[in-house]
Amino acid sequence: MAITTKDLQHLFAMIAVDILAQRDHLCELDGAIGDGDHGIAMDAGCEAAARAVAALDATQTPPTAVFNTAAKAFLNAVGASSGPLYATAFMRAGAAVKDRPELSDDDFLRAFAAMAEGIQERGKAKPGEKTMVDAWRPAADAALDAWQPGASFHQCFDLAERAARQGCEATRDMTAAKGRASRLGERVIGHIDPGAASAAIVIASIAKFAQHRDG
Repeated sequence: MAITTKDLQHLFAMIAVDILAQRDHLCELDGAIGDGDHGIAMDAGCEAAARAVAALDATQTPPTAVFNTAAKAFLNAVGASSGPLYATAFMRAGAAVKDRPELSDDDFLRAFAAMAEGIQERGKAKPGEKTMVDAWRPAADAALDAWQPGASFHQCFDLAERAARQGCEATRDMTAAKGRASRLGERVIGHIDPGAASAAIVIASIAKFAQHRDG
């Protein structure tokens, strides 16, 4: 069963709801090693993306335009570093599924991997630097590794979610190489990176979407 524009509208709405539910927690995490506003920024971006995507005509809009619309809305809503990162992620996802009227499971997985790639390249970060890449990279790798041997769609994203959560938790023991937190040196050890935490929430939403779809 193909993934339609209507399905993607539902996915963006789910992400916005799940981020809103964790907004205060994300701000608390960010308060320990950053400006304390990461939850507010992610909530604003995800809400704007969901609203913009919901306004599209599902019968006339291809999936690539959904991702591009989300990218623009997120960027316009968020001035913080997460704005350009997620805008790039959604643009890359849109490029990965260009000319597709609907998405196969394979298409969606490619879009997911493209998001992780876009975030990593735009942020010029690699795993181990206490950023959202510590959640996104292992999640994409886990999904793609599982897909090759023929795991089901939702199993791939269950594994992606697990890898994202483990990657997020691993940031607790890292020093930061990027951003404001990098100035704090070893004082950031013991604190989870808020960007990795919000990434794990987004990826969990995608896993939930995959499960409902296969269910």
